[in-house]
Amino acid sequence: MPSIQTSVIRNDIDSAAKYIGAGAATVGVAGAGAGIGTVFGSLVIGYARNPGLKQQLFSYAILGFALSEAMGLFCLMMAFMLLFAF
Repeated sequence: MPSIQTSVIRNDIDSAAKYIGAGAATVGVAGAGAGIGTVFGSLVIGYARNPGLKQQLFSYAILGFALSEAMGLFCLMMAFMLLFAF
C-alpha cells in the first residue's frame, strides 16, 4: 500500500493555520486581563459605597478573579496545544 505524501505547500498552509489559530486563542488572555481589572475596579467602587461589606465584597472579588484567570489560562492552554500538539 503506497504511503500518502503531503506537499511542501500543504505543510506551509497547515503551519500558517496553526499560527493563526494560536494567535486567535491568545486574544482571550487579553480579555482575562480586562476582566480582572473590571473585577477589582468594581471592588473599589463597592467598598467606597459600603465599607461595612468589606469581607463579603473581597470574597466575591477573589472568586471573580479566579474565574477570569481560569478562562485566560484555558485560552493560553489552547494556544499551546495548537502550536505543539497538532
